[in-house]
Amino acid sequence: MRNDRTIGSRLFDGLNAGALLLIAAITIIPFIYIIAGSFTTPDELLRKGFVLFPTRFSMEAYRYIFSTDTLVRSLLVTVYITVVGTLINLFFTSLTAYALARKDVYGRRPIMLMIIFSMLFNGGIIPTYLVVKELGLLDSYSALFIPTAISAFNLIILKNFFQQLPEGLEEAAKIDGCNDFGILFRIVLPLSLPAMATFALFYSVGHWNTFFNAILYINDSAKWPIQILLRQVIIMSQGGIGDSAEFADNVVPPAQTIKMAVIVVATVPILIVYPFLQKHFAKGVLLGSVKG
Repeated sequence: MRNDRTIGSRLFDGLNAGALLLIAAITIIPFIYIIAGSFTTPDELLRKGFVLFPTRFSMEAYRYIFSTDTLVRSLLVTVYITVVGTLINLFFTSLTAYALARKDVYGRRPIMLMIIFSMLFNGGIIPTYLVVKELGLLDSYSALFIPTAISAFNLIILKNFFQQLPEGLEEAAKIDGCNDFGILFRIVLPLSLPAMATFALFYSVGHWNTFFNAILYINDSAKWPIQILLRQVIIMSQGGIGDSAEFADNVVPPAQTIKMAVIVVATVPILIVYPFLQKHFAKGVLLGSVKG
């Protein structure tokens, strides 16, 4: 088969490939550096400073951070916040989006205007903190769930997606005796799995990385998620977590090694979730963006 491509098009493709490879390397190398550094011996990391392929593997940093239940407790707290928070987000977002997608709902336009307004303006940190305090939510996980129960952006996209579903399905369900909740949970949501999987990923990543709200509202160190523990590790000069007397043999590896190990532990679990939802990701994002 004759190749009709010009030198210019081949050069353009080569430059594109080179640029994409460079961007991929810039993105991946920091991950490799963090993972390799966490498994590097302390002496090699201190001597070289930058290690991508350690000559000797060491589990000393991981043995140290897992020598008490501090890290495990923070991981379990983060898993709890992520699972419960994501379920709350999906429940309230889907309920509100379905109601606003119904053309017979009274006042849906003013409500949508208020939701859009909340995307542009908010009360700010101090008023929000005062509201949370007056509601008695300080030092409770509810302070991380309730103020962020619905994302306006995700709500609008999900509403647009619901509006694209055939109205005949709802009419047939009503004839069969389904009420509004039955239509939502038996008809609409099963047909919306790609969109729901996408928003579940959005919400779960947000909860897994929760940091600022936890700093504001959670004072009890036993309730700290993994991101706050990571902050404590970074700001402590010796790289310890809490009281060093709690750790095995009171031996503290170099701070840099501990930081890398904690970063790996805090990042890998949420990365593992993504491949299971990836097949729904692109389709779920695009489905609700066709019409308003």
